[in-house]
Amino acid sequence: MKSSAAGGTATWLPPRWPAPVHSRTLGTTFFVAHAWIPLVAFVALVVWSMALGGDQWMADRLYAWEGNGWSLRHAFLTERVVHQFGRTLSTAAWLAALLAWLVARARPQWAHLRRPLAYLLVSVTVSTAMVAWVKSWSNMDCPWDLVRYGGAREYVGLLGMRPLGLARGACFPAGHASGGYAWLALYFFLGAVRPNLRWLGLAIGLGVGLVFGISQQLRGAHFFSHDLWTIAICWASALGLHLWFQRRSMEAAAPVAALPRVTR
Repeated sequence: MKSSAAGGTATWLPPRWPAPVHSRTLGTTFFVAHAWIPLVAFVALVVWSMALGGDQWMADRLYAWEGNGWSLRHAFLTERVVHQFGRTLSTAAWLAALLAWLVARARPQWAHLRRPLAYLLVSVTVSTAMVAWVKSWSNMDCPWDLVRYGGAREYVGLLGMRPLGLARGACFPAGHASGGYAWLALYFFLGAVRPNLRWLGLAIGLGVGLVFGISQQLRGAHFFSHDLWTIAICWASALGLHLWFQRRSMEAAAPVAALPRVTR
């Protein structure tokens, strides 16, 4: 309720979300927390999983737990619900964000949501596209393709020389998991429109990505490192685009220098 200055009558105004807030400080603390710590953790896990055999250690145990075979490869929960319906759900969420952006473009009271929603749409799109692009040339096999796990191919590492005549692999990084991890961008989106909910956004992106990724590992479709690289690509895309959108926003908000007065 708001009283008018003229007659003192109460006028109802629709509720609004708070205007976007920029990151408190894009200084050392921000980059340590959002770039350097994730980078160190990523490198350590890559060394463990790809150089020290962590991928095979985890896959061996999943394979043995499923009875020395990928018994969950065609299970209803993993294939139909998580893989097929999960992909549809991620697409529907993106379309819902697109609809929200179109509504924000049409309604002045939602004007403060236009840039954050645009960021969310672009970030999710770029993240999934980057994962798909890397997957198009990386040439690595799925666990279920390998002799070690009942397949017909020998393992060839990411930087290994693939034998002539061996069919191309298309399993690295984890494409399906990107439909979940791409929503890590919710952390920065909610940081702009509802800062107190930004950790919920991070939890949603991590949670959905983990469900997608673990389900695919249980099916024999991916190693742990495949998901690790997907997380890294999605987080780097979300962070980089956040910084770019923030810079554009600050430039747009900066006062225009007054033109010099021409005297005659």
